Amino acid sequence: MQSEADWSDWSERAATAGDDIRATGQWREIRSLSKSGTRANTESGHAVVQFASNDYLGLSTHPDVIEAAAAATREWGAGSAASRLVVGSRPIHDRLERSLAEWKSADAALLFPTGYAANLGVLTSLARLSRHGGRPIAIVSDELNHASIIDGARLSGAPVSVFRHGEVEAAEAHVDRHRTDGFDCVVVSDSVFSMDGDLAPIADLAAMAQRTSSLLILDDAHSVFPQVSTTSLGAEVLVVSTLSKSLGSLGGFVAGSRPLIDWLRNTARSFIFSTATSPGSVAAAQAALDIVRSAEGAELVARLRSHVDRLIPNHPSAVIPVVVGGADEAMATSDALLERGLLVPAIRPPTVAPGTSRLRVALSAAHTDSELDSLMCALRELGLWS
Repeated sequence: MQSEADWSDWSERAATAGDDIRATGQWREIRSLSKSGTRANTESGHAVVQFASNDYLGLSTHPDVIEAAAAATREWGAGSAASRLVVGSRPIHDRLERSLAEWKSADAALLFPTGYAANLGVLTSLARLSRHGGRPIAIVSDELNHASIIDGARLSGAPVSVFRHGEVEAAEAHVDRHRTDGFDCVVVSDSVFSMDGDLAPIADLAAMAQRTSSLLILDDAHSVFPQVSTTSLGAEVLVVSTLSKSLGSLGGFVAGSRPLIDWLRNTARSFIFSTATSPGSVAAAQAALDIVRSAEGAELVARLRSHVDRLIPNHPSAVIPVVVGGADEAMATSDALLERGLLVPAIRPPTVAPGTSRLRVALSAAHTDSELDSLMCALRELGLWS
C-alpha cells in the first residue's frame, strides 16, 4: 500500500517543480469572470471590458443561440451519455454535420469534442493509412502551428518535418525529401495563426500540395474573414475547425471528402473513445451557424471588420498582437490595462518565443466603438500604440 510519506514526496516534487516554473515567470493562474460577453466582472468585483475572448462574433450570448441550447437540453438532456458510435448520437449531431459540410463546401463533416481533439484525431488517424497499403506517410508542419497540431503530429508516429513559418518553398523542400525517401506527405498549417493573427499562404500551399500529390490540412479555427472551403483550392484538403470561437459554442469538426471523413469516423481515437458533444452545445452551434450564414451574420462580420480596421487597416484577422518583449514587462502592461478596466491577456513563453511576449488583443463584433476608443487611448498612454 502507498505510504503517506510516498504521497508527500510526490507533492513535494510537484511543489519544487512549480517553484522552478515560477522563477522563469511562466507560472499561470486561472482567472474567473462573473459575467459572459465583452463586459464582465473579475472575482474582486472589478468591472472590465475584456479583449481576451475568441467569441469573435459575440454569438455565445446571442438570445437565439442560448434558447437553442436550452431547448435541446430540455429535449435530450444535459449530456449525450455515450460516444457517437455507441448510442451517444442524436439527430441534431447529424444535422450539424450536414450544415458544416455545406458551409465548408465539403462532402461530409465529423464532429469532435473539441478542436484540440479534432487535430489529434485527424493526424494520428491519417498516419494509420499506411498500414492498409500504399506508401508510408510523413507530416510537414508550419513552425507556428497550434499546440494541438504539434501534439497530433508527435502522437501519429509518422516522421515530422517543421518548415519556416509561411515559407512554401521550405515546405516543398521537406515534401520533396520525404517523397524521395518513399513517403507520401500531409502538409498541415493554421489558416490564421492564433498569436500573430497573420494568414498562411493558403493558395500557394494548396498549389504545392497539388503539385506533389500531398494532402493539405488547414486549421481554420481563428478565421472569420474569409472562411476556407474545401473546393476552392484545387488540392485535396481537410479543414479542421471549431465550434467554440466564431460559433460561440463548444466542440470541433473536420470537413472533407466522404472517404476521408468515413476513415476518420472509424479510426480517429479521439472521436471513437469520447462521449458525444452535448445536445445543448450542438444545438447552440447550429443556431450560431444559421446566424453566420444569414444577413445578420454578414452584418456582424462587417462590424468586426470595421473594428479591426480602426486599429490596423486591412489586418487579416480579429487577433492583433502588441509585442512588448520580456515576460515581466508584458505582465506589468497587462496589469496596467486591467487597472484601467481593460482585460487584455499577456502571452508569454512557452506559448510564444522568448523575447516576444505580448498583449493579445482579440476583437469581437460585440465590442462598441467607445470600448475600442478606451483600448486605443490606454495603449497610447502606455506608449504601445501610435
